[in-house]
Amino acid sequence: MIRVTDDPKIRIVTIDRPERRNALTLDGLDALSEAVREAAQPVVYLRGAGTAFCAGADLDVVAGLDDESATELATSGQRVANDIEDAESVVVAGIDGAARGGGVELALACDVRVATPDATFAEPGVRLGIFGAWGGTTRLPEIVGMGDALDLALTGRVVTAEDAHRMGLVSRVVAQPRKVADRLAANDPDALRVVKGRVRDRSSTDVQLAREAESFGELVAANADDIAARRE
Repeated sequence: MIRVTDDPKIRIVTIDRPERRNALTLDGLDALSEAVREAAQPVVYLRGAGTAFCAGADLDVVAGLDDESATELATSGQRVANDIEDAESVVVAGIDGAARGGGVELALACDVRVATPDATFAEPGVRLGIFGAWGGTTRLPEIVGMGDALDLALTGRVVTAEDAHRMGLVSRVVAQPRKVADRLAANDPDALRVVKGRVRDRSSTDVQLAREAESFGELVAANADDIAARRE
């Protein structure tokens, strides 16, 4: 279900279950978490096989759950999303085709979200009497704002890549999202790691600023020769 291909600077993680629009089971979630957490490369590129990015949780699995096991599924999805957000690697979501429910929520946890013109997005759970519980109710309003978050979550409507770009759900709409990951991977790996850590830091402003200054000093010292060479 999860296929990994390693390049020197990029780990490509593919959700490979196209016959189910890359819907995830508990085993799939565990494998996805492991693939991201164990990446040694500075960039992880997350994509879906076939014509979808990810349809979220496998509804055949969800239909057979009781209260306790449904809570476990939600907790597992949240853990994987947190693992993506907390990974040392910069995680780029390359979204081509449908992202639905948990697929949207996994994308929200990524550091950079890039869509093709054929990408579509929806949180359709409300139509089935459920909702996105892999961190969607926290990350969605944080990223797109309360108004658009409520619109998406309460209506279940499908939005295009251009609409997603307008509301900030994705940062770019391009024909080949992989090229964005390649461009990121061309940057200094330590700088990528530090910038992600600083931007993701949720400490108080004073603490963030102190850590920012300290990290900047460490990078300048580590890259003094390269910086000097650029001046010549």
